This record gives sequence, C-alpha cells and structure tokens, in this order.
Amino acid sequence: MDIGVLLPTATAQQGPADDPRELVAFARRAEHLGFSSLFVNDSLISPRIEALTMLAALAPTTQTVTLGTAALMPFLRRPVQTAQSLGSIDVLSGGRLTVAVGAGFPGRFGRPLYTLSELPWERRFARLDETVALWRALWNGAASFHGEILHFDDIPPTTRPFQAGGPPLWLAGATPAALARTGRKYDGWLPYPPDPADYASGLRQVRQAAADAGRAAQDITPALFITVRIDDRPESGRRALDAYARATYGMPLEELERIQAVATGNADHVLHRLERYAAAGVQHVVARLGALDLPSQRDQLEQIADLIPALRKATSHATAPEGSPARPGGCRVRGDEIRSGGL
Repeated sequence: MDIGVLLPTATAQQGPADDPRELVAFARRAEHLGFSSLFVNDSLISPRIEALTMLAALAPTTQTVTLGTAALMPFLRRPVQTAQSLGSIDVLSGGRLTVAVGAGFPGRFGRPLYTLSELPWERRFARLDETVALWRALWNGAASFHGEILHFDDIPPTTRPFQAGGPPLWLAGATPAALARTGRKYDGWLPYPPDPADYASGLRQVRQAAADAGRAAQDITPALFITVRIDDRPESGRRALDAYARATYGMPLEELERIQAVATGNADHVLHRLERYAAAGVQHVVARLGALDLPSQRDQLEQIADLIPALRKATSHATAPEGSPARPGGCRVRGDEIRSGGL
C-alpha cells in the first residue's frame, strides 16, 4: 500500500508570521519519513498556495515521491495551457506526477467558481471528461481537438510529459455515473466514502465498468482520500477535529463523518480504520491532516508516519492484481455536493 499526505497549503496563508516556503521543508520531511506521495488540493474558497505552483516547487526539491492533485478542478484554468503546465511538472519531476480531477461541488464549493471562470455549470462532467481527453491528445502530439464542448485547431506543440502518454489521471467522485466514467476513462479512483463497505461496493462497480469497456482491473489505481487525526486523548482529539471541520466546511465533525472518510482516535484505532479500507481494496491512501496550525500538522505527520510500517505489514498479504503499477505511489509509465463531487 502507498501512503501519501495532503500538504496543508492553506496554512501558509493564515498569518503574517507564516512562511509559505516552510511547505517545501514539510514536504521533504514527509518524503524522508517514508510517505509515498505528496498531494495538494485546489480551491478558491480560501487563500492558499496555488496547486500547480506548489507542485512545480516540489518537483526539483523532492526525489522519489509521487506528486499529485486531490483534486484539481480543471474548469478554473484554460485547458490547453493546463496541459502545458501539467506536462512541464511531469518533466521537472522526472515522471512523478499523478493528476486527480473533479468537477466541483454544488453550493458555495462549485457554482460560484464556475461563475468566476465564466463557464456554465451545466454539463460540467462532460466538460471535465473532454478536458482530460484533450490533455491526452495534446500529450500525444495532437494539433487539433474536436469534442462536443471543446474545439481547437492549429494548437502549437505542447510540452511532452516525461511519462509516455502523460501522467495518470484519476477521477474524484463516487456517484453511480462517476463510478462508470472511472472504469471507462480514468487511470485511478479517489473517493472518500465514510464506510469501507461502500468503498468495496464502489470499487466493484468501477471494475465492472472497466471490464465492460475492455479494460483490465489493474489499469485503475484504487485510492482513498481520508482525514486523519491521531490523539491518545480521544475526546480532545475529537474536539480539535471538530474545530477543523467547522473551519474547513462550516459543519460539525459528526456531520462530516457522515459524508467523508475520517479516522481519529489513538494510533491503534486509526491503524485499524485504515486496515478496513485496505481490506476493501484501497491501494493508495491520501491522508489529510486533521489540524489547523502548522505545528500540529507537523506532529500529525510524524504520528501517521509511525503507522506506515505496521500498515504495510498488515496489508502485505493482499497482493495487487497481476500487472499492477510498480512505480512508487502508483504512477504508471503509459505508451456535487461535498458528499459526491470532487475533493
């Protein structure tokens, strides 16, 4: 199993004394501790270091970890330029990029952002799929693209990614339509269901859709986005995580736990929770640190790192399907509402 961490890119903008460059040191520490991947999220709802800018800074300052988005919202950017940016990051990192994408959430997490981007809310999922198809075409040398929504001719040559055909593209979403689209079109699945049984059920649907499309199960990386907080004092840990949920989403922890994967408690409890997801089929965990300030996030990083050997040992009996990706972090070298949208 690969264990990754979501970098706290919003923390660097919380006060005048914060130095955003500490995020690079934070990322290098995570790599040193044994994390397989470093992910960043993408949002305009609060000040933060922009996702692709952060990955560009990490590409030459890290060595082996996968660099990923959880999740990128392509509608915030011009699609041709984004293909160039992603290809450039993949080159700078030596082929360590993975791109999870989402279409945004209903409510304040989505529709207002489409308005800012001067794009229609309607047909957002079709636009997302076409954007991904455009990227792949450009990375393979296409000079034009004609879809139902996106139309381009005379496209200048695009920077070719390090990975043949471009970085793996994952879908963040768990609606029935998203499961089917993941199986047909994407290289990975990054949901956050609160119940491991729902993850197992969703993964079966993804793999069935893949089989129906003539694809193999190992073509799709099963990943999980989960908020984690380890605390030997369960009540104080839940209070801290409740403060995090209210600050991030404007809802109490009890409500967040009904719609997103959360693991909190002492180390043994968190380990058991992650093992249940591993048993459901998860092969790559992206852990969001359930803390609001950088010192607390550093502490959580160290505590989660302590679980990595035990988690890998406990899940070593689960053998990945034959032909599964062998690169660190699940990278392959290739020739809604908050409860159902992106991350």
